[in-house]
Amino acid sequence: MLLIAGCGPKALVSSDQKSFNYTKTVDYDKVITDDALTKEGLFDIHKVKNQYYFEIPDSLLGRDILVVTRFIKTPAGAGNYGGEEIGEKTIYFERGPANKIFLRIATFVSQADENDAIAKAVQNSNITPILEAFDVEARGDNNKSSVIDVTDFINSENNLLSLSSDQKKSYNLGSLEKDKSYISQINSFPINIEVKTVKTYKATASSKSKDLIPAAVLSGVVTMEINNSFVLLPKVPLEKRFYDPRVGYFASSYLRYGDDQQKVAQDTYIHRWRLEPKDEDLQKWRNGELVEPKKQIVYYIDPATPKKWRPYLIQGINDWQEAFEQAGFKNAIVGKPWPVDNDSMSLEDARYSVLRYFASPHKNAYGPNIVDPRSGEILESHMGWYHNLMNLLHNWYMVQAGAVDPRARKMIFDDELMGELIRFVASHEVGHTLGLRHNMGASHATPVERLRDNEWLSKNGHTSSIMDYARFNYVAQPEDSVDVENLMPRIGDYDKWAIQWGYSKLSDTLSMAEKQQHLGQMVTDSVALNSRLWFSGEGRDFDPRSQTEDLGDNAMTASYYGIKNLQRILPQIIQWTDSKENDNYRNLDQVYQTIVSQYKDYMYHVAKNIGGIYVTKKSREEQGPVYRGVSEAKQKQALMFLNSYLFTQPSWLLNDTILNIIEEPKSKNAVTQMMEGMMTTLLGGSRISRISFIAERYNSDNPYRPQEYLEDITNYIWSNLDVFYDPNAYQRELQKNYVSNMIALYRPDKANEPLKLLMAKLSENKTSNTDIRSLALNHLIQLHGKINRVLPRVSDNIVRAHLQYIEKQIEDAVGEIEGSSMPYRPILN
Repeated sequence: MLLIAGCGPKALVSSDQKSFNYTKTVDYDKVITDDALTKEGLFDIHKVKNQYYFEIPDSLLGRDILVVTRFIKTPAGAGNYGGEEIGEKTIYFERGPANKIFLRIATFVSQADENDAIAKAVQNSNITPILEAFDVEARGDNNKSSVIDVTDFINSENNLLSLSSDQKKSYNLGSLEKDKSYISQINSFPINIEVKTVKTYKATASSKSKDLIPAAVLSGVVTMEINNSFVLLPKVPLEKRFYDPRVGYFASSYLRYGDDQQKVAQDTYIHRWRLEPKDEDLQKWRNGELVEPKKQIVYYIDPATPKKWRPYLIQGINDWQEAFEQAGFKNAIVGKPWPVDNDSMSLEDARYSVLRYFASPHKNAYGPNIVDPRSGEILESHMGWYHNLMNLLHNWYMVQAGAVDPRARKMIFDDELMGELIRFVASHEVGHTLGLRHNMGASHATPVERLRDNEWLSKNGHTSSIMDYARFNYVAQPEDSVDVENLMPRIGDYDKWAIQWGYSKLSDTLSMAEKQQHLGQMVTDSVALNSRLWFSGEGRDFDPRSQTEDLGDNAMTASYYGIKNLQRILPQIIQWTDSKENDNYRNLDQVYQTIVSQYKDYMYHVAKNIGGIYVTKKSREEQGPVYRGVSEAKQKQALMFLNSYLFTQPSWLLNDTILNIIEEPKSKNAVTQMMEGMMTTLLGGSRISRISFIAERYNSDNPYRPQEYLEDITNYIWSNLDVFYDPNAYQRELQKNYVSNMIALYRPDKANEPLKLLMAKLSENKTSNTDIRSLALNHLIQLHGKINRVLPRVSDNIVRAHLQYIEKQIEDAVGEIEGSSMPYRPILN
């Protein structure tokens, strides 16, 4: 049996707690009088006049209780909404000396087998804090329960039931106004207690705050309603399923100690719901038949949700039923409308999982879960859905699918189309509540040309996982005749397999070590047979296979097709965004900016191949390297693409008809700003250092070295520097940006102000005392020499001024070149 430090009876509740003799207390009926209002449940709750009492059975002393705090109502402008979580902590009650009941905050850091000698050291090193001490007001029936007054504690400002100090700071809130704060209701249920309070805080309307709360400005105080759920954790925790980095699950960790160790171990286990066959179905389960679980995973739809969207949200939840069938369970998960006529149910009740609908301008949705910290068991989830998410979905779909789906060519989508978009997002967020992380590499499992193959798409979908950020099939061309359902993500083979890995019940005859070995071998064998089951992670590393918003196994080819569709869509958006309302072209502006953003995504998808490193997590038994560099050929292909679509002005995107309607006069439009951002990342010290590292470590036979990369990028940008040199405004901006970034690469301290924070630090950390700074200097000197030779023959005033400016920039950075101790010396390859 494991001793978990800071965890109830296994740690700090001594064996004689339940036989502790209390000193004389007041008679029960003198505290809980005849006029008391009593609600029975986990603890009996008594209200006597304005005082609230918990009657805690001795049998629950030391039991772990999860306290989840959520908003019920928030002030306008606060940025939070009813149903959103404030925080969660695990507590337990224990007897203390001098007629006290202590409330302790449980900490889950370390564990040890209670039969090992080291268990004592673990216990002694992890004392848990006492948050509150309550006087025992009376002893209950048969001297088996303690009555404590919780009124002042619930009404106080404390770390368990209120906002954290950081949250208060973000709202500019001060101290709690106790005379304006009160308990509105406490209800007790079989395994939980729900406490509802109104809390009012002093507030300052600081002029430095970006988001002022109107109530703070008008009154100097802010009032909010808060719900605290006290949920009894299972007496026997769910058996842990140990984490494997090759499968995308959220996870928790313990430090594990044992007498036979020579170093501390870290046990990491996944988050998952408790799904078990019914006792009467065990034999069916053993025979491989689908069985219903003892307890379904049920998600209720907030009654505040517009009625026409509820069926689509429910369908997005129910779509996961097929995945659970692969794990051996039927009807394991279901979405239901909230039973509005059932007064015994509360939307804030932590026993119920709810998709909460927020009247908010935010364009977002999220899918969290509440987890038993001892085992990783998911207890419930309150998903958040913001009303204005539909605006984001509309613009995405118009820009990514408008070339092939006529339904996308208007500002108000038909309910059926919007409903399908809502359904896909609901499925994605439900996946998170089931324990699944993002799998940003799932889209890479699909060859680009298959994204144009309707038959293949009907069978496989355009990505292997709905947990990717692969939105809509922007690769499909109008002539491909791809069905509209094959433009949208759906639950894929990775999702089904991940649910099977995390939720399949394993034989009770296997030891924990054998189960872990079985699950590890399952990953090795499955991914070897089907590469679509590969999990890549959140896309935060340098692996070009693992990116957000991308499609296919080749970013250059996919982006080419995507741009072709954008070129079809852009000339139509004035007509498509006409909503027959006087919107002052706001719709047109939003859709145009979405097109620019989509184009920018394509550029960054391609750029990630340059200096890219493939990361494939493996077990010790699997062959081959974990890390591999992107080949020279692919890096060059990526740079060549950027030359065609970024270094060369995308004139079609700078549509004067549209820009003359939506764009105020300014020096730089969104396209030029995108180009500048890309140049900064392409010439950043981090990327060039990776190119150097890859050349030395991974591609020794045919490396793409930094000097060749810088030579290529320089030739692309300055290829027309000759006697007929006549750059347009975009090219001049590009070339100035090149020089600014090369100076920052050579001398971070000489970078211009906008670059100092964005790039100079990164370059200084990555390139100090390396050849990269030398290469940057050499290219600046070479460019200075070329300008010197061309400048006397340039007659155009603006071109001449442009070259003189660049020449001066280089001289300011490296000193006088002509006739100085730094003559032009080309690098000899």
